[in-house]
Amino acid sequence: MMRILIYGLNYTPELTGVGKYTGEMAEWLAAQGHEVRVVTALPYYPAWQIDPRFSPWRYCTESIKDVKVWRCPLWVPQKPTGLKRILHLASFALSSLPVVLWQGLTWQPDIVFVVEPAFFCVVGALLASRISGAKAWLHIQDFEIDAGFDLGLLPSSGIIRSSISIIERWLTNRFDRVSTISERMLERLKSKGVFAQKCVYFPNWVDTTKIYPLPNSSLLRQKLGIASDTFVALYSGSMGEKQGLEILLAAAQLLATDYPNILFVLCGEGSAKEQLQKSAKKLPNVRFLNLQPVDKLNDLLNLADVHLLPQLCNAADLVMPSKLQGMCASGRPVIATVLPDTQIAQVLQNCGLTVMPGDTTALTESIIYLATHPKRCLELGKAARKFTINNWQQAK
Repeated sequence: MMRILIYGLNYTPELTGVGKYTGEMAEWLAAQGHEVRVVTALPYYPAWQIDPRFSPWRYCTESIKDVKVWRCPLWVPQKPTGLKRILHLASFALSSLPVVLWQGLTWQPDIVFVVEPAFFCVVGALLASRISGAKAWLHIQDFEIDAGFDLGLLPSSGIIRSSISIIERWLTNRFDRVSTISERMLERLKSKGVFAQKCVYFPNWVDTTKIYPLPNSSLLRQKLGIASDTFVALYSGSMGEKQGLEILLAAAQLLATDYPNILFVLCGEGSAKEQLQKSAKKLPNVRFLNLQPVDKLNDLLNLADVHLLPQLCNAADLVMPSKLQGMCASGRPVIATVLPDTQIAQVLQNCGLTVMPGDTTALTESIIYLATHPKRCLELGKAARKFTINNWQQAK
């Protein structure tokens, strides 16, 4: 059995995104008999507010399912912008550096496993591995540097981007293993100059015994008073800039008069939620829900007749949305706004529909098509469930 030190920005009890997967991975490793320790931040995502159960700007430790967790303070901006995000990530890298180095020096792990984001942490992970003689493993959930440039969050200067890319490549190649979560992201990793022998495909997963199609109507649908003949188009997840959620409200506006039986439900938290709620104020066919607890997740996903996965054009293949696994596991089709040659489009080839990013008309027509063709909707949902079991089922 090994000593494994996991180092990353996000961790349990965060309910969505990277924190969910890192937490499940750590707990699984501990259950197999490995000694696992985690250096992470105070929980804040996706609400962009420190969890009230924790004291801001204070270090703390806790034990979660046989995993010892060291939590480090960080600055969390109320309205994250490009510069504020950089300062946010840097604050965690600085506050956590002495902790991860101390773990490397005194505990001497066999593996130091660091999760990107945040790339700022890779220096600390490499130093900790060198101090302890451990193998160093970088796992990329999100090409945050590329996303920052492509989405306009970082300066567009070619010199700046070229210089940062050189540093990124040099640091990445210092790791013994570098993994990422989709085949396209793996190709991108190699195209960045990372040595092919270091690269590992390590996809996210879903527990198909916990997320599955319900035989009867969702209890949440009844609780919310949604009629049985209402067609629910659900978005569930983070509400941030990279999601491009404005297109959903535009589609809802087009459908409001002629298709009153189609309801858009947007569930989650994030920096863009307040503005989205203001924009949807006069739309009778849009409802917002707060992020649901883990034990209600399956009921939430079964609320949908179709899942919506909007993506900005520039974000294609920079990330593989973690929410996709749960959507497909629920046995519902997915409509995604993605380019046809992306990994998401390949996944949805037989279990959903894709439209071009930003094409509100095509998105609207796709929703109408599934709402008026229940048999096809059911077929795509069954195919989504089968794909999940064959490709993303969590190991026991």
